Amino acid sequence: MKIDQSIFKAYDMRGTVPDQVNEPVAYAVGLALANLLQPKSAVVGRDMRVSSQELRDALIDGLTDGGVDVTDIGLISTDGLYFAVGKYGFECGIMITASHNPSQYNGMKICEKEAVPLSGDGKLAEIKNLIIRDNLKKASRKGRVIKKEILEDYISHALSFVNIKKIKPFNIVVDAGNGMAGLIIPELFKHLPCKLIPMYFELDGTFPNHPASPIEPENVADLKKKIKETGAELGAAFDGDADRVFLIDEKCQTLGGDMVTALVAKALLKKNPGSTIIYNLICSKAVPELVESMSGKAIRTRVGHALIKPLMREHNAIFGGEHSGHFYFRDNWYADSGLIALLVCLELISEAGKPLSEQVASFDHYVRSGEINSKVTDIKTRLREIEHEFADGVIDKMDGLTIDCGNWWFNIRPSNTEPLLRLNVEAANKDLLEKSVQRILSIIRR
Repeated sequence: MKIDQSIFKAYDMRGTVPDQVNEPVAYAVGLALANLLQPKSAVVGRDMRVSSQELRDALIDGLTDGGVDVTDIGLISTDGLYFAVGKYGFECGIMITASHNPSQYNGMKICEKEAVPLSGDGKLAEIKNLIIRDNLKKASRKGRVIKKEILEDYISHALSFVNIKKIKPFNIVVDAGNGMAGLIIPELFKHLPCKLIPMYFELDGTFPNHPASPIEPENVADLKKKIKETGAELGAAFDGDADRVFLIDEKCQTLGGDMVTALVAKALLKKNPGSTIIYNLICSKAVPELVESMSGKAIRTRVGHALIKPLMREHNAIFGGEHSGHFYFRDNWYADSGLIALLVCLELISEAGKPLSEQVASFDHYVRSGEINSKVTDIKTRLREIEHEFADGVIDKMDGLTIDCGNWWFNIRPSNTEPLLRLNVEAANKDLLEKSVQRILSIIRR
């Protein structure tokens, strides 16, 4: 079968509908999964995108033609799908979603039993090759399809990470971005003493208000305005499939994913002294410093859930966090959950009795650039030039190029999918940060 191979990414499948991702592709993926993994059971969920239901139907047809019994859990967040795989013992789970991408995109996130993800250099590549070779076989027995509601069970599971009685009656603004948080968050807040101030909770895969990508500053502008208007103590923004969360403090300042990583690590280390915390190499130095100050063990890793989850299992890490807003929990089958991260932070803020901004200031002594993207035609040449320019620093090539220059450091990584270089810089003060960013960009953008 002819298929656009570029839809197979490092951690999922994603492309535009219907030219790259369509019903025949979804059917082929379902049958290929049945052939490759040979699961007896699979669970399928979907987000609210316009094309998700028809892709779900075609995927299920492929799975059942391959002899797999399928449980359809309907509209759900991606972390809800991971929960279903782990909790009910499914051998395979597929979420129909394109996460934070614009409305014309769709795709799939796929995992095996225990919510172990399929990656682009592993079984996702094998699925692609099976489809390309057109060597897919139907089973003699067609699988059955049943429907199951899991939201109530998932909410109960998420709440098990905190003591609800400790959470104070905060005013919290939540921007669902017309994504799956609009379904999940109202059910969660039924169990909390907090006042929910909802924004864009209507499920709408056309994203009429703003893209469901809260890592972009312009997409949390409305949320910040609402926090200021209402005097809320906290704001939270979720991406389209609601597995990532970004927090905004009472001063309308966005917390990077690394600062939320530090907050969650702090809360979990208080309850579980000496535990191991995983963080990716884009995260601030404040993260390992906080972990080690609490006698925890901090392990630095490359970016990406397909790398972080196995490392967490290897080290029995209680928690892992990324700058991109993904937060992984050992007691959640090592899968990520923005919902659980929000709850853990709520409990921490409640116990501390201090505004969120003050709590972060107590351990964050740095300033950061955020991710700066530059289009580059000759990426290898630019990386060599940057390495030569900063040869006096401590050079690390774990993931892209990281160079530590003492009172400042930076990481620069090529994009997996575009001709881009992604730059992140952290420094001891704002003046040093600005000078360092300009110095690096002058090389990148020659």
